[in-house]
Amino acid sequence: MTHIMIAGGGIAGLTAALSLHAAGFDRITVVEAAREIQPLGAGLNIMPNAVRELDALGLLSRLDACAVRTGELRYYHRGGGLISREPRGLAAGYRWPQLSIHRGDLQRVLADAVRERLGSDAVVAGVRVGGLETAPDGRARVLLARRDGRGRGGGASMEPDVLIGADGIRSAVRAALNPGEGEPPWNGMLVWRGVSRVPAQRAGTFMFIAGDDRQKAVVYPMTHPGGSGGQDRDVLVNWALAMPATEIAGARRGDWNRPVPVAKFAHHYAGWEFDGVSVPEVLAAADGAFEYPMVDREPLARWTHGRTTLIGDAAHAMYPIGSNGATQSIVDARALAHALATHPDRAEALTAYERERRPAMTELQLANRQQGPEVVITLAHRRAPDGFTDIADVIPPAELAEIASRYASTGAFDPDTVNAGSPYEVPTPAHG
Repeated sequence: MTHIMIAGGGIAGLTAALSLHAAGFDRITVVEAAREIQPLGAGLNIMPNAVRELDALGLLSRLDACAVRTGELRYYHRGGGLISREPRGLAAGYRWPQLSIHRGDLQRVLADAVRERLGSDAVVAGVRVGGLETAPDGRARVLLARRDGRGRGGGASMEPDVLIGADGIRSAVRAALNPGEGEPPWNGMLVWRGVSRVPAQRAGTFMFIAGDDRQKAVVYPMTHPGGSGGQDRDVLVNWALAMPATEIAGARRGDWNRPVPVAKFAHHYAGWEFDGVSVPEVLAAADGAFEYPMVDREPLARWTHGRTTLIGDAAHAMYPIGSNGATQSIVDARALAHALATHPDRAEALTAYERERRPAMTELQLANRQQGPEVVITLAHRRAPDGFTDIADVIPPAELAEIASRYASTGAFDPDTVNAGSPYEVPTPAHG
């Protein structure tokens, strides 16, 4: 019986565990460095191509209960001028919605499903990958280490038939396969993220990205008004802000959870209001914020070494642009499970998975370094820094449409591709 180890219990790792189980694999071990899987972080947008895969895993109704189906994305110049408005999800003709959701809620839904379907012992918490050695047959001998002296498996080793590195931008599996790679490269931008509880009428019903060629703000609601009889009219709003910095003192590259006071940066966004949604008002309602440098990873020439491969940020960490981080991690997980289910030779399966996914993800990483679809904000500012009356005088409609279409095709989340259905279904699981 094939034993598959997944290093990392985040979105990529948990989705991989569920996908492998759905494909007929029963011996799956997820090792997670944290002592328990906790709902951390801020908001995410999950694009329809990934929602399609989560629906195939039977999770859409659970996600709908704690998410918003995003219907529109708007781009604004920092002066308030509307650059474009795009229908999203079902409103754009997709068969599946786009979901705005708190990262913690998504991770909770995934973790609950893993416990229900694979059993509570499938996740070994408090243990991290301390190193690995590759045997002549391609199998990895995984050295395990306790976190802070606690957790099962510390000081031991395992020799799974397949090792999946899903342990994020600072992946220990990636580091073992690519020694000397060093720190994630920084692009000179700082990002602040957080969530706020805002009255529904002030939260807007759309997602927006606003700014100029230096500063940007992303804001969107993640919940609907709740409470008995609609008494609680507040909604949870995600926000992310970015601007250049000269240093990242004290910040560990790739550390998403460095707390800072909102007052440190709120003054840079005074007066930013877009169709009734006030960025200062949203920030004033936040309990706190997290700060991190905007980093990614250099594209790799290969992800797979024998029977070991990478998924998610471990494989292709990219700038947080275009809602593709978590989205592509989910698709990776499904693609990998499908490859393992349809190729009896495990090394060939991993090679087939990489052959499909790596070229597109490399292209997406590079596209995000050029600002992806958000480049329209920079173009609008550089062509009309003092604002505009009609965006068509600044960026022709055909150019706007081409930018959005090109990026969607790069990430394989254009409507035609998504609506064709999942290519990762396994008709008759029988792989153990």
